[in-house]
Amino acid sequence: MNEGSTPGHDLTPDQIHDRVVALGAWFHNIDLRGIKTAPNHFLGDYPSQKWRHFAHAIPLDLRGKSVLDVGCNGGFYSLELKARGAERVLGIDADDGYLAQARFAAQVLGRDIEFRNLSVYEVGSLRERFDIVLFMGVLYHLRHPLLALDLLHEHVVNDTLFFQSMLRGDPAMEAVAEDYPFSDMTPFARAAFPKLFFIEQRYSGDPTNWWIPNAACAAGMLRSAGFDILDQPEAEVFVCKRRALTPEERAERALGTANRGRGT
Repeated sequence: MNEGSTPGHDLTPDQIHDRVVALGAWFHNIDLRGIKTAPNHFLGDYPSQKWRHFAHAIPLDLRGKSVLDVGCNGGFYSLELKARGAERVLGIDADDGYLAQARFAAQVLGRDIEFRNLSVYEVGSLRERFDIVLFMGVLYHLRHPLLALDLLHEHVVNDTLFFQSMLRGDPAMEAVAEDYPFSDMTPFARAAFPKLFFIEQRYSGDPTNWWIPNAACAAGMLRSAGFDILDQPEAEVFVCKRRALTPEERAERALGTANRGRGT
C-alpha cells in the first residue's frame, strides 16, 4: 500500500513530515498531528491567527449545514468548519498544488471533505447552493473581482457569505451618496472614498495580486453584488447575508454586462 492510500491515522510523524515537504511550499500553516505545514510563515501562524479573530462569528454547531470554501488553498478553513460538524464541505481552487495539500491535510486529520479544481468564475457549474460560503483571500487575486462576487450571489450563496480581502488605504468608511455631480472632483480626493487600487506588475513579489480595495470599496462591492453586511468581526472580514436583488438592480446589472467593452 502506498502512502497516498494509507489511512491518515496510520501515517507516522516521519511519513507526514516527508509528504508535507514533498507537496511543496504551503501558504496555510496547518497542524497535522504535531507536524506544522508552514512553521516559518512570514505572517506568523497563518491563518490561525486571523481565524481566532472571527471564529466566534461562525456557529460552533454546523450539523446539517453545507459549506463551500472558494479558493480553499491548503484547506485550513474547510478543515475548521468540518470540525464543527458541517454535513457537507466542498473546497474549490484553481491550483492543483494547493488541492493536493488540502486533500492530504484532510486525510491526516480524518475529515471527509471534497476538493475540486474549479475557479470562482465556474461556480455556476456546481448547480448547488450552500448555507455558508467562504471567500477568504481571493478577491485581490482576480482580474474581474466584481464579476466573481456577482457569480457567488447568483449561483452558490444560499444564506451567509464570509468575505475577507487584503485591504489597503484608509480603514474608515464614509456614507455613500446616491449620486455625484460630474463636475465635483472632491469625493475622489477623500481618503475614505471607496477606492480599488490596481497592481500592474507585482505586490509583495506576487504577480497575481491585481486589485486591492480599501475598506469602503470592499463594503461597497459586497453591497453592489447583493449582500447585506451584518458584521465586521475582524478588520478584513465581513459577514454578509444574501438578499434578493430588486428588479431595478437586476436591470442595472444586465445593462452593465451588456455594456462591457463598449466604453460606456
